[in-house]
Formats: sequence, structure tokens, C-alpha cells
Amino acid sequence: MKLKQTLLVTALAGLSTAANALDKPKTMEQMWKIIEAQQQEIEAMKAKMNAATPASQAVPASSPAPSTSTVQQLERKTNVLSQEVEKLRTNLVIPDEVKYKSAYGLGPAASKVYQVGKGLSIGGYGEAIYQNYVNDRNPDTKNNADLERMVLYAGYKFTDRILFNSEIEFEHASSGEGSELKGEVGVEFAALDFFIDPLANVRAGLVLMPMGFINQIHEPPFFFGNHRPEVEQRIIPSTWREMGVGLFGQITPNLTYTTYLVNGLDASGFSSAGIAEGRGGGSQAKAEDVGYVGRMDYTPGYLPGVTLGGSLFVGNSGQNLSYAGQRADVFTQLYEGHVQWKYRGLEFRTLGSWGHIGNADLLSKAAGQTIGSENYGWYTELGYDILPLFRADTLQYLAPFFRYERLDTIASAPTGYADDPSQDLRIYQFGLQYKPIPNVVIKADYRNFHAKQGLAPDDFNLGFGFIF
Repeated sequence: MKLKQTLLVTALAGLSTAANALDKPKTMEQMWKIIEAQQQEIEAMKAKMNAATPASQAVPASSPAPSTSTVQQLERKTNVLSQEVEKLRTNLVIPDEVKYKSAYGLGPAASKVYQVGKGLSIGGYGEAIYQNYVNDRNPDTKNNADLERMVLYAGYKFTDRILFNSEIEFEHASSGEGSELKGEVGVEFAALDFFIDPLANVRAGLVLMPMGFINQIHEPPFFFGNHRPEVEQRIIPSTWREMGVGLFGQITPNLTYTTYLVNGLDASGFSSAGIAEGRGGGSQAKAEDVGYVGRMDYTPGYLPGVTLGGSLFVGNSGQNLSYAGQRADVFTQLYEGHVQWKYRGLEFRTLGSWGHIGNADLLSKAAGQTIGSENYGWYTELGYDILPLFRADTLQYLAPFFRYERLDTIASAPTGYADDPSQDLRIYQFGLQYKPIPNVVIKADYRNFHAKQGLAPDDFNLGFGFIF
């Protein structure tokens, strides 16, 4: 194969003046430019032949018309060259330049498989954080340094209509140390996509629940702060994935949707801290009950950079289990709306979510703690890239940002059960985000926690992240 590539590049370099000018092609774009130059040369030869006079009126020897055999030979070489370049492209021997952009509700690095012609695609991301607690009175809480995540994306494009995509995550640099479990290895998503029509395509497998900003696009260069927003961890669990099947597509070029039928949550994992531990995660998830999740996003053409959207999850979570000696449906609802605006250096986000849990009194009795029958959370954040104010041509990025969060996992306690004010939080966060290149980010931030009751420790965080 290496010999074949060497011969191909050598042939390219010697075919024409354009090829000689390029010297050694490095990208597919350069390769196709050479082929286009050859085609133009062929057309010029044909025009010269057609313009040539009959033999009785021969043109001067200094300007001979090319022979038919010469043109045919060059056409044959160009056709062979085009075929070989196409083979190299589809086999990923000479890859096109990667353009990092989101596709079908996934992060830019997770979307690489959608750009390849065929075959294997590899990507990933990582993030590390140093966390310093400022006013902590809990002796069990210690400052820490953590390789929080190291992630590998692996995808395979079988045909133009069928592909597989997956995310494998290593958390906290280890899955165990002696008898102490420090981290875990997990599959964040693994699904087959079947492309049928822009209006309706099928996805099946372990799918990311399409709720909020972070659950689907959680790569570190694309959200502010070292930690994901608490609202998108405690109210909308992150990373939330379930086994399911559904549709995704675009109703119009500006209106997209995603909808899945999935296994239901497991209410036995609910607590005063929220529903996060009720996730199935594709690990022998209980499926006596099912859930439904749907999302729509609208990007109005008359408001550049603006995205408006919302999502919902509904379904029973009882999973045919007994709670305090009784069977319960535990009908669970979660609704979310969001707005995002990106304009030049400005980045603005706001999100609000509200949830309801049926039979919360039975759950509270069985768990021995108050599980909220209602919960809510919202946040808003603003950042601005200031470097273009000083260097208009810079590709680097430096943005101070501010975020305010308000959440309560027990917004309403079931009858007969007391509220837990420590779950009622306000969080003020400010920080700085620096990207020397778009793929790498360095972050610093400070979070100020206020609980309705009790002292929540503030923290200072310093970290970095990357995608590839």
C-alpha cells in the first residue's frame, strides 16, 4: 500500500505544471485541485484540436495541434488518478482536515464519525481539576486533585445510511485500588444510527437523554467552569443515558427534534438529593416500566446565534417493586426549557427545569428520608471573549464568565414529611476560560454556595480540558 501511495504521489507531481507547483500534495483538497488542473489541460487540448485547419492548410510547426492519442492518454491518466484518489479518501489513507462541529445532538468530538466517508473514526476528550474548599467545616471533605474523566469515542461508518457511535469513559483515573473503589469505567452511549430521510432517522442502543445543554454536549471546551452546572447534575441528571429506540431529524432546516422510548427510571434509587441514582445506565436496567423523552430546538434565521428549545421526560418509575409494603406507579415527570445566544464573542445561556414525582410519600417512608414530590432548578450564565478587543486577528480565546444557579430537590415535600432546607441552594460562580487553541481549554473558577439551612463550602477550582 505504501508503494502504491508513493507511485500515486509521484505521478501527481509529474503530470502537469500545476502538479509540479504543488510539489507534494498533503490534503485531499490539493489532490482534487491537481485533477481539476489536468481536466482543464484536456479541455484546452481538445479546443486546440477542433480549431486546427485541415491538412491542406496546416498550422505552423511552432503551434502543432495535439494528437487524438495524446488527449486520450491524458484523459485515461486523469480518470485513473481520480479513481485512486477516491479509493484513498474512502479508506481514510489521506484524511481530510477534521472540522469540529456538533451533529445530531452530540458534541463536536463525538460527531467526528459523521464526517468520514467510510470506516473507523476515533476521538475523545479529557479533563482534570484541582479543587480547594474555602470555608469547609466538614472534616471528611478534603482538597483534591483529580483526573476526572478520560473519554474515548469510537465510531464506525458501515455505509452512508448506517453507522455506529460510542463513548467509553474512565472516571477518576482508576476503577479501583485495593478494597477502595475510586472510579469506574462505563459506556456513556453506544448506538446505531439508521439514516432514512432528513425528516426521520432511527437511533437504537444506549442513548443520551436529550435534555438540557450538558447531557448531550459535555466536552470541556464547550461549557463554562470546571464543574458542570449543579442544576444539570441534581435536577437533570448528567450524564443520563438509557437503553432505547427512537427518531431524530429536522422538520425544517431551523427546527430539529429527538424522541426516544426508553427503559423507565428506578424509583428505589431516588433520594432527597434527587432522581440521579434512579438511572439505569444500560447496566441490566429495570424495564418493567418504560419512559418517553422528547426534545425540540429552533434556531430562527432572523436571530443569528440564537437557539430556543425544550424537552420532557415522562414515565412510571415503580418498576413493579414494593415501597413500604405497597406497589406504586411512581409516575415521574421532568420538563426543561432553554435559550442560548452566541454572537461574536458573547455567549449566553439560561435553562429552567421542573419535576414531579408521584407516590413520593411511599418512597419517603421506604427510604427513611424525604423525597420531594416536586423539584426545580434554573441557571443563567454569561461570558465574553475579550481577546479580539486587543488583537483582532487572534485565534486564541479568553473569556471571563458569571453563572447564577437556583435549585431545590425538595421544592414540595409529601404530606406528613418535613422539608430538608439543605437541598435548597443558591450558587454564585465566576471564573476565567482560556483556549490557546480551540481544542484545549484552561479553566479557573470560584463557586459561592448558599444553603437555606446549613453551611455549604465554597470552592476554588483550577483545571484543563481537551478534545481530539
